Amino acid sequence: MRRTEDLLRFLGLNTQGDLGPWTFYTSKRHGLVFFQKAPPLEPPSPKQIHQRNKFRLAGMVWRSLRPEQREAWGTAATRARLQITGYNLFVYYLTRNDAPVVRTVERLAGVDLIPLQWQN
Repeated sequence: MRRTEDLLRFLGLNTQGDLGPWTFYTSKRHGLVFFQKAPPLEPPSPKQIHQRNKFRLAGMVWRSLRPEQREAWGTAATRARLQITGYNLFVYYLTRNDAPVVRTVERLAGVDLIPLQWQN
C-alpha cells in the first residue's frame, strides 16, 4: 500500500476526500486508504436539508456582493490574523448570525463589514 501512496504523491496527487467514485484518506497506521463511495442508506433529514440550504444561500449571497465588499471580508480576515478566508468568515456570520464576533473582527481590522440593513 505504501508504494501506491508514494506513486500518487509523486504524480502530484495528495488525495484526501472524494475523487470520482472513490473516497481517500490518510491513516498513520495504514498510509493511504481508499474505497469506493457508497450511496447514503437513508434520505437526508429535514435538519440536514435545512443546513445545506443555509450554506447554499450563503454562497449565493456571497456571489451577489460587489468585488470590493468581498475584498473587505478577505482584508478583515487577514488583518485580524484569522486562520480562515474572508469567505469563511462571511459564511460563519450568515449561518450563525454572530454579529458580535464579526464586530470584533471589524474593530481589530479597521474594516466595516456588516451593512446597516443586515443588522438585527
